[in-house]
Amino acid sequence: MAAKKFVVLGLGSFGTALARRLTKNGCQVMGVDIDRGRIDIVKDEIYETVIANVTDRNVLEEIDVKSVDAVFVSLGKDISQSLLTTLHAKELGAKRIIVKGVNADHGKLLEHLGVERIVFPELEMANELGDRMAWPNVLDFLPIDPTYSIVELAVPGSCVGFSLQEADLRKRFGVWIMAIKDALSGKLMVLPDAEHRLTDDQLLLALGTKEQLDKLRLLK
Repeated sequence: MAAKKFVVLGLGSFGTALARRLTKNGCQVMGVDIDRGRIDIVKDEIYETVIANVTDRNVLEEIDVKSVDAVFVSLGKDISQSLLTTLHAKELGAKRIIVKGVNADHGKLLEHLGVERIVFPELEMANELGDRMAWPNVLDFLPIDPTYSIVELAVPGSCVGFSLQEADLRKRFGVWIMAIKDALSGKLMVLPDAEHRLTDDQLLLALGTKEQLDKLRLLK
């Protein structure tokens, strides 16, 4: 399978971290920034780097943003530069555009431009950390879309010894138990049988809305 190809426009702290992670995951990444110092930091770590002004439409056309799997726009706090770059990428036929948001108004404008996703790194990290600290039984959290997410959490003490049918989490909370993981061996049981009996060394992978999962998290 051919490696996925991405362009990261703007190599600040977020863009650099993203480019490195994509590269680590086996992707071909082109990083573009007008600052030579930022380019020098990652030029030996990612597939390709370009020193250029990413707000210049001709630059985006030359690097052929329409041919890659996705374009990431990460331009710090300058909303006008971010919007201009996003507009050019959209008009040049980029398949997917993901943009680092600055604030709520920036996000609304990006939505009107039709970007696939707007990322607020500090807010998302703060929310994730807050959830982990407030709900220590939740080990992992994976948003699927704006409505549904999957959480991995320890079996609540009140459910230990009961079968899935007896615990009746679907009826009580509206969540679906997609899998059960053995915390010691890591063995995963996908779509477990209703008669499966829960133990205190198991983890549940539950699918639901935020409201449904929040109620499940409160279960002792």
